[in-house]
Amino acid sequence: MKQFGLESTWLRFAFHNALRNRRRSLVTVSVAALGSAALLLAGGFAYSTYEGLAQSAARSSGHLIVGTAEHFDKEEDTPLQYGLNNVAQLDKQILSDPAVRYVLPRVEFSGLISNGDKSTIMLGVGIDADAEFAVKGPFLKVVAGSILQDPDSTDIVIGEALARSLKATPGSNLTLMVSTTEGALNAMDVNVRGIVTTGIPDIDKRLIYTGIHTAQSLLHTDKVSSLGVFLNSMQATPEAQHRLQQQLSGLTIQNWEDQAFFYKSVRELYNRIFGALGFIISLIVVFVVANAMAMAIIERTRETGSLRAMGTLPGELIRSFSYEGMFLGGSGALLGAAIAVAVALLLTVFPVQMPPPPGRSTGYPLLISLDLNMYVLTISGMIVLSMLSSALIARRTLNQPVVDALAHT
Repeated sequence: MKQFGLESTWLRFAFHNALRNRRRSLVTVSVAALGSAALLLAGGFAYSTYEGLAQSAARSSGHLIVGTAEHFDKEEDTPLQYGLNNVAQLDKQILSDPAVRYVLPRVEFSGLISNGDKSTIMLGVGIDADAEFAVKGPFLKVVAGSILQDPDSTDIVIGEALARSLKATPGSNLTLMVSTTEGALNAMDVNVRGIVTTGIPDIDKRLIYTGIHTAQSLLHTDKVSSLGVFLNSMQATPEAQHRLQQQLSGLTIQNWEDQAFFYKSVRELYNRIFGALGFIISLIVVFVVANAMAMAIIERTRETGSLRAMGTLPGELIRSFSYEGMFLGGSGALLGAAIAVAVALLLTVFPVQMPPPPGRSTGYPLLISLDLNMYVLTISGMIVLSMLSSALIARRTLNQPVVDALAHT
């Protein structure tokens, strides 16, 4: 109890000392606040980008992807060489898992698409038209026409850049030419029902969607390339993958991150950029707090000499100065956190549209994620660094003899 009372006394002492030179303290707190806000806003932007890319990848492929081991590891000599059979039975088994929401089969194929005058390469995907477009949500935008509705029709949906290349519009008739699973050539006349964009021009130049039965008929097969498994939440992915892998031991189950190469590249790049930025800002805050404390300690050299002459231990004075640094750095960190939260909330009320990033044709809203762990870590880090820098400066200054401190002018 006595020790607690002594600590509270030193805390009050440090608090009042921090207010002695209010202008200097205000500058120190302001720099710490701006540094903390910059760290939190940059980190929040990175987190928001990660979340958006993760959602895009998961909605594109599924949280989990079920296929044969060869489908993921080898190149096919003929279409669907390593495809899945018994899709209905697999669908029933996977849907029995409580975390699974949808199981969507896909048939991936490639070939040529022609308008009669011009032919170009296509990358086709046969899908379950009833659910595929629903799960893609905002990551697939309909530019003209509408999405597929009748799974047995010969309607297709094509990418915006491909439609522009073929001068196709909703209602246009095109021809698909592919190699079947037996290696023969096959062609089918199709009708353009809609034009979409993924926001990635390189994909839009080749993309077509057909109903899954249309794709299977075109390829002369009843197989599918893989099954996309959509879960109730991203957080359920690891556990669901483990359960399904035990249940479907003869197949390979990858998660969305295994195939999200763009997401992993961006995350690695941003981690390096914002990690370096955080290190630089932290150094600036530490130097500003250390400079403020050095000036305060020098100004109070005679005062600290008098306290030591009256029996105050150097360790107690060092602790007092570290508490003073804690008040300065902590106040700045809390103020910076408040600024970051305010900016993040303002961006939801007054949205700001970012320009398209490299490789994309559409912009995206600027959003700042509010991650509790990041805020706690940043504020704690600022407080600890401020206390350490203050204690280090105080220790180096308080090592001089008491007589010299009393004689200081």
